Amino acid sequence: MSEVAASVPGHPRRPLKVGIQLPEVERVVRWPELREMAMRAEAIGFDSIWVGDHLLYRDSEGVTEGPWEAWSLLAALAAVTERVEIGPLVAATGFHSPAMLAKKANTVDEISGGRLILGLGSGWNEPDYTAFGFPFTERVSRFEEAFTVIRTLLRDGAIDLDGRFYTIRDSELLPHGPRAGGPPLMIGSMGERMLRITLPYVELWNAWFDWFENDPSKLPPLLARIDAACEAVGRDPATLGRTVAVLVRCAGGRGRRRGGGDVVAPLTGEPEAIADGLRAYADHGVSHLQLVLDPITREAIQELAPVLDLLDRG
Repeated sequence: MSEVAASVPGHPRRPLKVGIQLPEVERVVRWPELREMAMRAEAIGFDSIWVGDHLLYRDSEGVTEGPWEAWSLLAALAAVTERVEIGPLVAATGFHSPAMLAKKANTVDEISGGRLILGLGSGWNEPDYTAFGFPFTERVSRFEEAFTVIRTLLRDGAIDLDGRFYTIRDSELLPHGPRAGGPPLMIGSMGERMLRITLPYVELWNAWFDWFENDPSKLPPLLARIDAACEAVGRDPATLGRTVAVLVRCAGGRGRRRGGGDVVAPLTGEPEAIADGLRAYADHGVSHLQLVLDPITREAIQELAPVLDLLDRG
């Protein structure tokens, strides 16, 4: 594990941190169940809890689904948990005012006692933008300005910016949050321009399981691209923590569709097989996993308790 990855707070019991993503639009899940899922995940030993940051989905057949608003959930999760790290996977800067996003992150970090990981991206799902009145064009250019505002406010506490997309006048982030320099930043992207913008500044990088077909043996070429991108901006690749989302099928799972109707093969099997599958990511230098469960239920979370026990034993 890199020095930066090891320094992210949370004090994991194992070299490989293992987190879990809560339901988004797999089904409608009310707050009492989300709270119970989070508390159960913390109780059995997960290291982190994540929520997607989306507003509305529409598929090619016209089916519309919407998740709960991510930052409201993160604030609530911060208040009902004590140990786990929490974060958006990842926050889309295009439908948040960047100064307000920094303000929200600073506040959630305070509520959690310094347990927030701020995942950021430019967004990709057009209905998130058009249905709520946000521009969908020039997303990377907008992200570049937004990222400058967010990281500067969190790390320096103040900014004045006259940009193409955002005008920020004498902004100050007060009161100061629980950590000097704010929460660790994580980028969820493999785009060359996005990496060039962010790698000089972020502590962590994240890959979604579709990017490497949920197969750790196919991860090294992607990691090599990230190493090269670090070197291109003058950064030692060893200083960047690597995080990866992994699809795991539990009892009752029926498959999770992705774009084009393909099915990504999940990690599944007995606890020993799943633990071995997760260890394979650590062998490639990954320091933190976010498990996406099929199905995402209280029972599926509990089913993974033996896997965490096996990882604790090495």
